Amino acid sequence: MNFWVKTNYFIKRIFPNYVWDIPNHENKVFLTFDDGPTPEITEWTLEQLKKYDAKATFFCIGNNIEKHPEIFQKIIQGEHTIGNHTFNHLKGWETTNEVYIENVEKCAKTICQQKTATEHCPLFRPPYGKIKPSQSRILRKLGYKIIMWDVLSCDFDQTITPEECLENVLQHVESGSIIVFHDSIKAEQNLKYVLPK
Repeated sequence: MNFWVKTNYFIKRIFPNYVWDIPNHENKVFLTFDDGPTPEITEWTLEQLKKYDAKATFFCIGNNIEKHPEIFQKIIQGEHTIGNHTFNHLKGWETTNEVYIENVEKCAKTICQQKTATEHCPLFRPPYGKIKPSQSRILRKLGYKIIMWDVLSCDFDQTITPEECLENVLQHVESGSIIVFHDSIKAEQNLKYVLPK
């Protein structure tokens, strides 16, 4: 497997303006879910979180919010945190700054409309973790916090088994870790095995 499961200390030092983890002494970890809302998978995820009385952050794609507003409302009703994941899941490295920022703001507008509130959604996670420094600077000036991760579950990787996915998380998680999962079709098999465990 070629994915970087645990974010390297030096990467965190090179990019100090991003949130990679949230250190604490309470053995708290932070569950995050990218790419939803997705029919059935997001709803299943919400049921699991409720069963264990856990809260999470959902980094939603604006286009998916528009397609599935009723599922997005369930995330809000569950009192989970909402984050912005662009409107069309754009790779920052392959997108001009103007197009990228417009796409982020389009997602923000969709989130605010669905939340029936005008409050700014300050959390942003770049799809694929790929964002240009210039894009990051602009977004941070607009009030966004760039949330990355400490542990990548690789649940989206269909070449690994659910057991390997679980191992990715358990071997690398520590107090303060931000763990990335995906409430997406591609991740469904691994997610459904790993999350309850």
